[in-house]
Amino acid sequence: MTAEEAIASRRSIRAFLPTPVPRADVERLLDIAARAPSGTNMQPWRGYALTGAPLRLLSEALLAAHAAGTPGEAEYRYYPESFFDPYLSRRRKVGWDLYGLLGIARGETARMTAQHGRNYAFFGAPVGLVFTIDRRLEIGSWLDYGFFLGNLTTAARGMGLDTCPQAAFAPRHAIIREHLPLGEEEVVVCGMALGHADPDAIENSLTTDRAPAREFCRFLGWD
Repeated sequence: MTAEEAIASRRSIRAFLPTPVPRADVERLLDIAARAPSGTNMQPWRGYALTGAPLRLLSEALLAAHAAGTPGEAEYRYYPESFFDPYLSRRRKVGWDLYGLLGIARGETARMTAQHGRNYAFFGAPVGLVFTIDRRLEIGSWLDYGFFLGNLTTAARGMGLDTCPQAAFAPRHAIIREHLPLGEEEVVVCGMALGHADPDAIENSLTTDRAPAREFCRFLGWD
């Protein structure tokens, strides 16, 4: 598919088929993603790709902590302390759209918690990715990281694969450190599920809204 088709068809997939993804394909995707621009070509991304037993053992530990209600805290702040519009409205809409597809009603806290817990099983994907950054780097490198992750999700679509970037892993960095050889300088940025979308899973029919360019961009000089 074209780059435009790959970008337009990207969705956050929350149910995967168990179909294996060869290491060569994962490595190729990461090589392509690493063509992302970065300030003075610093390339601040680091990653861990898991499948098989390493993936299963990490998922089991994360799921156990989630089921026990063990709190976790990310080493960086992903969301603002208080949401405000238009961001609050967008956040609420995607949440209720997803829960609506899954038949989860308002107030069904246990079912919401269980759905969130599926993050830690990488939504059944055969490949789990964990990305980190050196804590000594500054915000510019975090911005560069976004280019890398965007490249990865787009390249995956181009190969007929799907992804789900997952901030849910950042608060569980202590458990992740028990299973992966992270250095003390590494901060967990996010996780990412990678594989083939389950076409029969209702949650995968969710298509989120996007504000058109005329709402977030001012066009000057065309008049």
